[in-house]
Amino acid sequence: MSFFYYELNGKLLASSAARPGLKPTASRQGEQLFFLAEGDPIQGRGSFRSAHPGQLSAPNGLTVLDASRLPDFSLDDTLSAALEAGQLTVVNCGRKHWEQLLEAPSFGKKRVNILAIGDVGATLMMGLKLLGGDVISRIGICDIAPQLTARWEFEMGQVALPWNYDAFPEVVVVPPEELFDCDVLVFVASKGIPPVGSKVQDVRMAQFETNAALVRSYARMGRAQGFKGLWAAVSDPVDPLAKTAYLESNLDDEGNWDGLGLAPEQVQGYGLGVMNARAAYYAKRDSRFSSFLEDGRAFGPHGEGLWIANSLNDYDEELSRELTELTKTANLKMRELGFKPYAAPALSSGALSLLLTLRGEWHYGSVFLDGVYVGCKNRCTSYGIETELLPAIPDALYAHLQDAVNTLKRIRFMRPAILL
Repeated sequence: MSFFYYELNGKLLASSAARPGLKPTASRQGEQLFFLAEGDPIQGRGSFRSAHPGQLSAPNGLTVLDASRLPDFSLDDTLSAALEAGQLTVVNCGRKHWEQLLEAPSFGKKRVNILAIGDVGATLMMGLKLLGGDVISRIGICDIAPQLTARWEFEMGQVALPWNYDAFPEVVVVPPEELFDCDVLVFVASKGIPPVGSKVQDVRMAQFETNAALVRSYARMGRAQGFKGLWAAVSDPVDPLAKTAYLESNLDDEGNWDGLGLAPEQVQGYGLGVMNARAAYYAKRDSRFSSFLEDGRAFGPHGEGLWIANSLNDYDEELSRELTELTKTANLKMRELGFKPYAAPALSSGALSLLLTLRGEWHYGSVFLDGVYVGCKNRCTSYGIETELLPAIPDALYAHLQDAVNTLKRIRFMRPAILL
């Protein structure tokens, strides 16, 4: 197959089809290369780092996680060299304003703002302060209750190492109008959490309607202010609310799609980290699950649709089913003890996963695949989000991943103009 090469704002672009309006150029190696792929303007990924030739022709579905299911796609020497060097970024040129996806990410320490300092937000904040000095310059806290932010600014200002008083990022109070003056917005705001002792079985989805309204309001605010950072969705239900933020930020005042809001890769859901940690908790206490500690994986949403694979190399359907059920219901066991299950999620899904994200390390998070946000192992790189590419996912496990995506697709979002 022959490819066309173009230059735009000093960036090298490649395409399998001619692109009138772009400036042709000669191919060259040793730099980042952007491959222009046709994709759905709403449900297609915006951009990502490619690890396999097949991801260039099939960039959006679950197959991007499984090398054995990706199609053959021949590359020329320039594309092959970029792929081998980890410098190949796929860009969905079907999206409006796709040219903005060519912009290089900023480096250095990040300003992190946390919206809502309740139990989860405060615990997450403490984790970021104590562990994030290498990647966070400042932590902003915002809440509708000013006494909460005043309390935590005062207390966190008194957490310091002796003789090294700048080791931890400073915690400051951020007014609502400055909420989006940051590099990372951690959305922890929530309404209507079922009380301990309630008979609600799906605690996470019970919060969707009220929390979606909150997300919609702030997504509109972020859109108006041109937010270019990472929207970290932590409130339940994590994965549908991540999609809500993406969709709502891209609608005009009449509810029509205009693509002027968040790119899909600007949003990531943070709920799978604690599910992985809960699976590890049980695996340490039952030798039948010990293989999980070596090469197990967590996939899917933070709740219904979750699947824990006991092992990738020695996958066992029944062991995985049992471990998944233990993991999925761990929050209910904490409620049976009379406590809200917030500390482990705030740290494992929140603080620790966010810090891995900012460090460019592998972590669990929900990324945009096949039109929904689905959890998998991924990392943020200078060349875009990279999802873990496995050599071959067992058929039974892959079927569970497809079921998870289908479960998320059945959730109907609030604007009838889009019905996604």
